[in-house]
Amino acid sequence: MTHRAVMAVIAFGFTACDRPEASTPNAARPAAGQLPAVDTVASGLEVPWALAFAPDGRLFVTERIGRIRVIENGVLRREPWATLPVAAQGEAGLMGIAIAPGFATSRAIYVVATVDRDDALVNRVLRLTDEDGVGVRPTVVLDDIPAAVFHAGDAIAFGPDGMLYVATGDAREPSHAQNAASLAGKVLRMRSDGSVPADNPTPGSLVYTRGVRNVQGLTWLPSGDAIGTDHGPSGFPNERFRQGRDELNVIPRGGNLGWPAVAGRSEDRRFTPPLVEWSDPGIAPSGVAAYTGPHQPWAGSVFVAALKGEQLRRVVVARDSAASAEWRARSDESLFVGRFGRLRAVVMGPDGLVYFTTSNRDGRGGPRSGDDHVLRLRP
Repeated sequence: MTHRAVMAVIAFGFTACDRPEASTPNAARPAAGQLPAVDTVASGLEVPWALAFAPDGRLFVTERIGRIRVIENGVLRREPWATLPVAAQGEAGLMGIAIAPGFATSRAIYVVATVDRDDALVNRVLRLTDEDGVGVRPTVVLDDIPAAVFHAGDAIAFGPDGMLYVATGDAREPSHAQNAASLAGKVLRMRSDGSVPADNPTPGSLVYTRGVRNVQGLTWLPSGDAIGTDHGPSGFPNERFRQGRDELNVIPRGGNLGWPAVAGRSEDRRFTPPLVEWSDPGIAPSGVAAYTGPHQPWAGSVFVAALKGEQLRRVVVARDSAASAEWRARSDESLFVGRFGRLRAVVMGPDGLVYFTTSNRDGRGGPRSGDDHVLRLRP
C-alpha cells in the first residue's frame, strides 16, 4: 500500500529516558546512522483509540466519541465508515477494533463500545459489516461487560488461532479481577459469534486470563504467545494507595497476573510476573505492537505507546534459550519523549512500518496544532 504524507517528514533520533526505571532492563541506544523518521499520515482526529489494517490496505481508526474512520491510499476519508451511539466519558466510549481473519469473505469488523444502560455503564462487543465502503448492521456479540468512566479497557484482537480475544478493565472495582464469575479485569477468549470455545481453560467460561487492571493493548509475538499492556494503580484508597507499576505482560493461558493482590513485580509464585515494569514514574502504557517487518535492527521488538509518559517504547524480547518457554526483556528504550504528547494506539502496517496515534484531545493532554494525528515510524 502507498501512503501519502499530508505533512512534511520530520526526522528524529532515539531519545533516552530522563532517568532509568528501577525495574526495567538497561536502555539500549541505537547505532549511529539509524535515525528513524516520522510521517504524519492523517490529522484532525478526535481521540483516536485503536488502529487496524484490513487485508485490502485500508487503515481503520476508532475515535472515542463513536466514529470509525478510514485512511485509504494515505488519505483520511471525510465521512466516517460508521458512527455508533456510545457513552464517551473519561476513558470509556468507542475503543478497540479488530478485523476478522476471513474479512475478504465475511467483511466483518469487531469493536468494543461503552453504552449507558439504566444509568449504568457497560461494554459490549459489536460486529459490523463492510458494505459498499461503509459499516452497516451493528450486531451485539457479547454484552454486559462491567464498565466505568475509568478502567473500561478494552483491547480486542483476533489471535493466530482464529479466536477473538477481549481484554477488559476492572471497572474501578479491583475485586472483579479475581472473581471468576465477572467478565471484568480479564482477558476473554471467544469464537467470532461470542460463544465459548470448547478448549478454553475453564469449560463453559470465556475467561482466558484473570488478574488485570486496565489492559488497553493486546497482540501476539511470532511464536503465538499473547502479550498485553496493563495500567498500574493510581493511588486510590481501594487500590491500597499504590502507584505506578505499569506492566508489559505475556498473557498466560489459564493464568493469573495478580491484580489486585500484587501490582508490578512480586515474589508471589501464584502470579505470572511482568516482562517489564515501569515505575517511578509510571508511563500509562496503551497500545502494543510486535514488530515482524523487514527492518532487522527492529527484529524482536515490541513497540508500546505511552499516555502519561508521552513516548513510544521499544522493548526487545527473547526467550531465555532455544529450549525455554520463558520470555525476557533484553532492552527497553524510550523514543520521542514529549515530542508528540500523549500516545495511544500502535500497530505494524502491511508495509513493515509502525503506525501510532496521539491522544492529546482526550481531556488529559494539551492539544497541539492539528491534533490528533496518525503517525508513521520508519527507518
